[in-house]
Amino acid sequence: MPVDRKALLDWYDRGHRDLPWRSDPTPYGVWLCEVMSQQTRIETMLPYWRGFLARWPTPQDLAAAELDEVLGAWAGLGYYSRARSLHAAARQIRDKGFPDTVVGLRELPGVGPYTAAAIASIAFGRDAAVVDGNVERVICRVEDIAEDPRIAAVKKRVSAHATGWLERGRAGDWNQALMEFGATVCTPRNPDCGSCPVSSSCQALASGTQALRPNKPRKQKQPQVRAVAVRVAESRGVLLARRPETGLLAGLWEPPITPSLETAPGTGHVEVGPVKHVFSHRKYLLRVFDAQLDGSPELVGDYVDIGFFDLTEPPALSTLARKILKA
Repeated sequence: MPVDRKALLDWYDRGHRDLPWRSDPTPYGVWLCEVMSQQTRIETMLPYWRGFLARWPTPQDLAAAELDEVLGAWAGLGYYSRARSLHAAARQIRDKGFPDTVVGLRELPGVGPYTAAAIASIAFGRDAAVVDGNVERVICRVEDIAEDPRIAAVKKRVSAHATGWLERGRAGDWNQALMEFGATVCTPRNPDCGSCPVSSSCQALASGTQALRPNKPRKQKQPQVRAVAVRVAESRGVLLARRPETGLLAGLWEPPITPSLETAPGTGHVEVGPVKHVFSHRKYLLRVFDAQLDGSPELVGDYVDIGFFDLTEPPALSTLARKILKA
């Protein structure tokens, strides 16, 4: 059964959230929003979105910035590969212009099918359907899809439904309505079926399976990483090491982290407390030590650079690094 598009659009038109890129959907603002909101709550990313636009009002301004500046401004949002891709894409936009089609947008670093469709529909009025977590959940409930939507064949079915549901000519509004509906009414837990504008279309509600959709078996528990972090602070500054250009927290600086105290830099280690930090795929449990260092610092582990820094003007630090420094 197709969803009641008119009812959902009427619901959206009556009172959607007042988000700044909706009143002024510039390609740059929409692109920045879509990249920043990947796996991040709107409430969390909104100050970053405003900060980036204030500091770099155009893609050309962002392209002219140093990568370390961008990573520093991104600190706290996580998934730092997004910031690297954003910077690389800004330089591509500066050189080639802002693409206005799904195909063209897909050529930008860090822009996948969902992001390209969102930008194309919202900023350029293209008839392109989006599928994010909210849209996937709504489709699985309205169509009462019992299989795991992470399976390739099922994912294809969900995408086909999204395309079939699309309100052509108002694709940008439709996509935002569908995502807003999933975020505020058709929520992961305890969906508000009583105030649902499309309840008459929902096959899961009719069969009483809405709490079971989408059917996503739980993943295994995150592995734990137990390690040691060392802080060395002296007149030269604070000792920081830089991660490699690929992998977790690529290119960011932090107090050196090693598997054990035996491999840690410095002497006279004094434990100051634990630090816990959760990534999407692993959990860090760190013992933090203060230490002294005689002579020049030497590289440890997989770090590619090491040195002393004045933290009044720090290099790009991750949230994990900031936790260690404040422990």
